[in-house]
Amino acid sequence: MTTPVEIRLRHIVEQSAVALTDTDGRFRKNDLIEAVHERLARGELDPHLMAAALKKLAQSSVTGWAEERNPRQWQHTGRFFHPRSVMKLGNGIWVWMGRSTDSDMVQWSRLSRKNRARVDRADDKIQDYSDEVLDAFRAHKHITCLEDLERAVFGWSEDQADQAGLF
Repeated sequence: MTTPVEIRLRHIVEQSAVALTDTDGRFRKNDLIEAVHERLARGELDPHLMAAALKKLAQSSVTGWAEERNPRQWQHTGRFFHPRSVMKLGNGIWVWMGRSTDSDMVQWSRLSRKNRARVDRADDKIQDYSDEVLDAFRAHKHITCLEDLERAVFGWSEDQADQAGLF
């Protein structure tokens, strides 16, 4: 569930992104991070908003730390093992690789295969969508941006119900 405080944080990011967007619709991630940081650092936020921002910072820090410790194949050994790597077992359970058991290895392997299949399915959908859009761009050479193409060719409109929860 998204709380009002989380919605407010997202709004700050949205406002900052819009302010940084150039005439071609582009902005840089690092510039956006800096702009949001400056806005949060001003100290003008109510305590609930600051607490939510700190929680998100903690979540991001923990996620980044774990990503750095994902088991990966080591060049010099060709193996994945390092005792300080962290295996994610699902449901928020993690285990130091050096302390993992055979059942942990089974769970980690199953989760990896399941994630791979989900990523492959998502990528297939992205490739299909991209192919469809590129074909439409080729067929409608006078249209130069995706928003105009989606409106003219695929009938996209602002009032589509599935977009309501996006912003």
